[in-house]
Amino acid sequence: MPKNTASTTPRTRVRRRSWARALVPALLIIAWLVAAGMGGPLFGKVSEVSSNDQTSYLPTSAEATEVQNLLGEFNDSDAIPAVVVFVGDGALDDDQLSAIDSAIENAPDVDGVSAEVSPGLQSEDRRAVQAFIPISSDADLGDTVEALGQHLRDAAPTGVSVYVTGPAGFSADLVAGFSGIDGLLLAVALLAVLVILILVYRSLLLPVVVLSTSLFALCVALLVVWWLAKWEILLLSGQTQGILFILVIGAATDYSLLFVSRFREELRSTKDKGAAIISAWKGSLEPIAASGGTVIAGLLCLLLSDLKSNSTLGPVASIGIVFAMLSALTLLPALLFVFGRAAFWPRRPKFEPDIVTAERGMAGTGLWARLAGAIGRRPRLIWIVTSLVLIAGAAGITQLNASGVPQSDLVLGASQARDGQVALGEHFPGGSGSPVYVVVAEESLQDAADVLLANDGIDAVAVTASDSPSGSASVTEDGIAAFGPPGTPAPEPTIVDGDVLLQGTLSAAADSDAAASTVRELRTDLTDSHALVGGVTATQVDTNDASIHDRNLIIPLILVVILVILMLLLRSVLAPVLLVLTTVLSFGTAMGVSALVFNGIFAFPGADPAVPLYGFVFLVALGIDYNIFLMTRVREEALKHGTREGVLRGLSVTGGVITSAGLVLAATFAALSVIPILFLLQLAFIVAFGVLLDTLVVRSLLVPALAYDIGRAIWWPSALRRGER
Repeated sequence: MPKNTASTTPRTRVRRRSWARALVPALLIIAWLVAAGMGGPLFGKVSEVSSNDQTSYLPTSAEATEVQNLLGEFNDSDAIPAVVVFVGDGALDDDQLSAIDSAIENAPDVDGVSAEVSPGLQSEDRRAVQAFIPISSDADLGDTVEALGQHLRDAAPTGVSVYVTGPAGFSADLVAGFSGIDGLLLAVALLAVLVILILVYRSLLLPVVVLSTSLFALCVALLVVWWLAKWEILLLSGQTQGILFILVIGAATDYSLLFVSRFREELRSTKDKGAAIISAWKGSLEPIAASGGTVIAGLLCLLLSDLKSNSTLGPVASIGIVFAMLSALTLLPALLFVFGRAAFWPRRPKFEPDIVTAERGMAGTGLWARLAGAIGRRPRLIWIVTSLVLIAGAAGITQLNASGVPQSDLVLGASQARDGQVALGEHFPGGSGSPVYVVVAEESLQDAADVLLANDGIDAVAVTASDSPSGSASVTEDGIAAFGPPGTPAPEPTIVDGDVLLQGTLSAAADSDAAASTVRELRTDLTDSHALVGGVTATQVDTNDASIHDRNLIIPLILVVILVILMLLLRSVLAPVLLVLTTVLSFGTAMGVSALVFNGIFAFPGADPAVPLYGFVFLVALGIDYNIFLMTRVREEALKHGTREGVLRGLSVTGGVITSAGLVLAATFAALSVIPILFLLQLAFIVAFGVLLDTLVVRSLLVPALAYDIGRAIWWPSALRRGER
């Protein structure tokens, strides 16, 4: 029987290829829709797998961490203490005191409040009362603190103000501050990007396509991160969550802009949209992969951090970048294949191969071509003047105060906990409710207590004693004080594995510099006792120390990693070195200007030690993105036209897309400022300003002028430096 060859005719093979070309984009779009559909509902559930407890981010070797792990053994409770302060207009009379005592006794009626509330303690000036009310660790902290405050205000007598402060109060402030991440932050970021994309493309459909690519990438990244946090593989916080959202939207949009720019180019010389997609994909793959790979490599350097808040950001943000790249290289091409030229409506790119061929003999037209021409005429003057201006801006970095900020200043705007801390300091020792904890051997109890009592920063000392009515007993120079009439025996301290727990009431506010100095002094003075010093203040001290260590270790490492990647990408040594130096100069200028703005305009109390590290990671890693976008195109053009001509052509072609990408990334990071957290506001300004500086000045003027002036030697030692004009 003769073989049937009908299925192998050219027309049939073309039809099969057409089906395959249509099927692959459809399958990609469906896959992304399904994955995003699974990740989208998790936006409102991130709080279920995240934690803002500062202690949980410390390294296990930190003293504050060791003490925190031991507290539950002494107190049989992991409740979070709230310090409640009642302040009268004048001296409190008996009726007011009775009403206050009744309000405190009934506090456990509030859901989430533990039964072991302390009795009220009146201040020496008789104008205030404080009480310690524990909040259950499994309660919704924000809702419980709000309900507790309302309950106490309703029960308080006329003329008495009520504040809920202490660890529970400040933690509730943080919870409230991060509450806008799921809704407000995303809405502001997406709206800003949409407006910029409409202005850039002057199209209605294309911005939606690009923004959908970014949003789908975020949904799938959140799906992966949420489950990893659920399985306790990753640690997620409100801060990390906010950075993940912004980073994915910004990076995915940047990569999409690069792909769309290539696709538009190809549509002018190729009538077949499928062929244009393939050509654009090939031209975009290397810069997008290299750019994303560089950012991921920089972020993964954070794994070496002592702080889990830093080390966990590395993999979380890296997951986001992976899906940003995948969406730009798979979902976006599939969507553009579906819409074709219609995606650019009403400014559809025309099929004009003759004009494209003619343009290839020129360095381009328009604003960026004119700027390239100016650089070609006076390259040395431009890069020298630009460098001097950037160096002058970088000088302001000496004014940056990044040694840490008080906990009471972490949340911007009104704060009941902050107001309560002020009221507490006016009528009681400033550190009431947030003591210094000292774990020491039983036989060294009195020696350690004497050290605490001798320190001017300690107002009083107590020892945990389970058989005492209040759960602790006062310790003086004469030993443990007894409760009751003379002759009553002193309570026995609680002993766990031969150790006791001392509590020192700080004279200054627990988050003040004075309290931090007291903790450092105690650790030095208690060295011989082998005591461990912890508590809220010690946690802040250990966090700041770890942040400074991370900054000094990770910043140089990131520079080395990025330098190696650029050398492999550009097949050169000199060009990557110069690119890294310009990026570092750009970062220094951004930090210098930011320091002047923080101090002179906003009058911020300082900055967290992690602010320079985060600013460096994002500005350098993302700034290298634009270096890669520019220099990969310069190298491509240099292979055809020579280095100097390649620099001018590369700038002409990429100037628009790099500037657009910079505007998008700056806008997305600026959106972080809607979250009333000092750290995020400072990071938003540093990165937004730094990205604009990088795209508008460094990548548009300094790098092209420097590369043009050096000429083909910039590719040393590759073969590209030889045999060229």
